Amino acid sequence: AVGAAAMEEPAAHNGSAAGAAPGTGTPARPPATPEGMALAYGSLVLMALLPIFFGALRSVSCAKSKNSSEMPETITSRDAARFPIVASCTLLGLYLFFKIFSQEYINLLLSMYFFVLGILALSHTISPMMNRFFPANFPNKQYQLLFTQGSGESKEEIVNYEFDTKDLVCLALSSVVGVWYLLRKHWIANNLFGLAFSLNGVELLHLNNVSTGCILLGGLFIYDVFWVFGTNVMVTVAKSFEAPIKLVFPQDLLEKGLDADNFAMLGLGDIVIPGIFIALLLRFDISLKKNTHTYFYTSFVAYIFGLGLTIFIMHIFKHAQPALLYLVPACIGFPLLVALAKGEVTEMFSYESSAEILPHTPRLTHFPTVSGSPASLADSMQQKLSCPRRRRQQSPSAM
Repeated sequence: AVGAAAMEEPAAHNGSAAGAAPGTGTPARPPATPEGMALAYGSLVLMALLPIFFGALRSVSCAKSKNSSEMPETITSRDAARFPIVASCTLLGLYLFFKIFSQEYINLLLSMYFFVLGILALSHTISPMMNRFFPANFPNKQYQLLFTQGSGESKEEIVNYEFDTKDLVCLALSSVVGVWYLLRKHWIANNLFGLAFSLNGVELLHLNNVSTGCILLGGLFIYDVFWVFGTNVMVTVAKSFEAPIKLVFPQDLLEKGLDADNFAMLGLGDIVIPGIFIALLLRFDISLKKNTHTYFYTSFVAYIFGLGLTIFIMHIFKHAQPALLYLVPACIGFPLLVALAKGEVTEMFSYESSAEILPHTPRLTHFPTVSGSPASLADSMQQKLSCPRRRRQQSPSAM
């Protein structure tokens, strides 16, 4: 999910693929009907909300998981500061590749790469849902894929993945979708993979605190605006890149059915990047132990507002829009205003998500006032270390 999120961010924009490139001699497609456009953009909004909502819910259980194969990847402030630079280099590199080399061969390699990633992501996504359909007497055997380096005390684990027979069934079903996508490149198969990538990104990519989230969203805000408004690089890559890095929905579905080909698109980066911030606020809500999810719902509504504003502006100006231009201020500003009104700004910015991931790791939350000789201080510290540690109770919370 980490690699997918980093590669998908270059296509993070909202735009319409309708029409032909100027100067190509290809006849432009007929304009979409108002009904078709409303259906397309409404479907895109709905598809964007699903992985954010369910990915945020799954990120809570993922943070408490003890299974090494499901441990989240934590984004620190240093990672957040470097992310826009890495994404810009990746985007520019893809643009140059498409300009220099044959687009057909590049997309063939990318299709194989995302074929494997998509199968794994989709299998991980449907696994919890598929468990309900298996009978109680289903012969479920446990497996472990272990790959190590070295021997003896210097042995290092490279891969340690645990799975069972049910996971293999989910993998087989996902492979059917993968073959369908590889052979037909159908937009439904593309969206199934795109939704799986988005949900896995929101679930498994964790921001360590709100400050890191503000750095990440702020940096990508500038990145998105520059590459969409400053150059044609973003739009060119998004339209040339034949991989499930964006959600698409046909605007001519009512006229042509499933064979429609006039697509509106939304990049997965516009889902995953705000989504991991919204998931962080959900974990912050749970840490307050108030049995409310004020910040989560506030940011979720803010995302709907920002995405709706993006579509409205794009429809008015008939130009691809950097969705993060509208999503970032909404997703950060709305929860911050709520925190100011409730007097919880300090609690919000002092919350550390890593404490939920590793609940048994001792953390220094304040500096105690001590007095006396160094010997007495050492004795006091020794007594505290010898006391049995109590396991912190997690209060159950339901959405």
